[in-house]
This record gives sequence, structure tokens and C-alpha cells, in this order.
Amino acid sequence: SDEELMWAKMHFRSLRIGDERLALILVEDLTLERRQLLTKIKHEKELQAARDQLEQRVKARTAELAKRNEDLQREIVQRKEVVKNHKAMLKRLQDTLNGTIIALARMSEKRDPHTAGHQRRTAQLACAIAEKMGFPQDGAEGIAIAAAVHDIGKISIPAEMLSKPGKLSKHEFNIIKCHPEIGHDILKEIASPWPLATIVLQHHERMNGTGYPGGLSGDQICLESRIVAVADVVEAMSSHRPYRPPLGRDSAINEIKENKGILYDADVANVCLEIMKDGFVFD
Repeated sequence: SDEELMWAKMHFRSLRIGDERLALILVEDLTLERRQLLTKIKHEKELQAARDQLEQRVKARTAELAKRNEDLQREIVQRKEVVKNHKAMLKRLQDTLNGTIIALARMSEKRDPHTAGHQRRTAQLACAIAEKMGFPQDGAEGIAIAAAVHDIGKISIPAEMLSKPGKLSKHEFNIIKCHPEIGHDILKEIASPWPLATIVLQHHERMNGTGYPGGLSGDQICLESRIVAVADVVEAMSSHRPYRPPLGRDSAINEIKENKGILYDADVANVCLEIMKDGFVFD
């Protein structure tokens, strides 16, 4: 048809009519159906080729992601090792720092044998209060370290004043009142994760503003200093001093009860009283 290829089915039938033999030929045009079939086959081949190509791309991408994941896992392991080493190094540095601070505390106490152990025992109670108040372990440790050196400024106070058996003169007391600032100056240059210098500077401040050296009040005083202040008073009243015998545990508890919310932070005081009621003892 029009010199184009025609797909067809030929139907042949032999006939006899009288003495004549005839052939009946019917031609069924299948061109359209054939073209549709060929188009279908072509599309199926194209689709299969696209599928094969997509599968290859997926395999390649999967392999690439697997390699990246492997590299990432290796990097994670390496970073964990680096972090572990950094933590170990920081721990060693922190231990060295803490050891240095404790050595300073012991050196200052050697000048005042009557109060030897006072800072250490204050640190025990301050740490117990901080933990009871919900401080994280690191925060409670920082308070304990600060309490362990809260009187380090007394290293510059004449030893005869520190061990004087009688009442101090006003001039002598004013000199001793300088020890928080001196302690602050000693500690401020030490690189530490905790505000040691500030805690030491403010541990004699009182909630109503009657403390020293800055006459701070309320929230002007950092919470860590408020904790050390209570622990300091309780330990000092419970222990011997050159100018008096120990006042005893009950007197210390009464002091905190009567002045909580006035001189001492009420929340800190209540926690301290609870700890003392539970049988806390100094080592």
C-alpha cells in the first residue's frame, strides 16, 4: 500500500465450483496491530534499559554511601579517642590544679595550727550542702575546692594575730577582715572552671548587707559563697579557737536557725539544718 510495508495475515481457501477450481484469498490487514506491538516492545525495552540504568545508579550510590558511612564511623571512633584523650588530659590538669590549691590551703593552715583542718572540714559540709541542693557533681566539687581555700588570704596575716588567745583589737580585726580580698588576689590568676576567687572574696558577705568586704546583700552574693558562708560558721562554732573553747554543735545549729534569711541564705540554711539533723559529722 503506497509502497509501504504492510503486515497482513493471508487466509487461503480452495473451492470447486462445477468443473472449475478456484482459490479464495482473503487479506487481513495487521499493520496497525503490528505497529502497536512493535511500539510496545520498543517501550518495554526502553523501560527495561531505564530500570537497568537506575539499578546501576542505585548500586553505585549505595556503594558510595557505604564508603561514606565507613569513613564516618572511622572518624567517629577517632574523635571519640581524641575526646577521651582530652578528657584524660583535662583530668590530669584539674588534679594538678586541685593539688596545688590544696597545697596552698595546707601551707596557710600551718601558720595557724589552732585552725588546722578548718578549711578541709568546711569543704566537707559545703560539698554536702551543694549536693543536697541539687548541684551537679562538678559544681559541688568546685564549691568544695573553694571552701578548702576560703581562708587562704590569712597567709598574709601576722601569725600572732591568728593565734591570739584574747579578744582582737579593732585594728587587728580590720587587718584580719582583709583576708577575703587577699585570697581573691591569690586565686584570681589561677585558671579554673569554677569562680574560686569570687567565692573566696564573698564568703564573709551576709544576706542583710552587714558582711565584708563589700557589704553585699541578697542575690549580689553568689550562691556558692552563701553555701561556704554557712558551712564556715557551723564548722567554726563547732571547733576550738584560741580565744574560746568549742561552742558545740547545738550552738552552731541555733545560730543558723536564728539567722536564716537574715545573715544566711534561707534555702542554704534549711538544707544545712537538714543535713545536721540527719547526723552529719566532720571527719
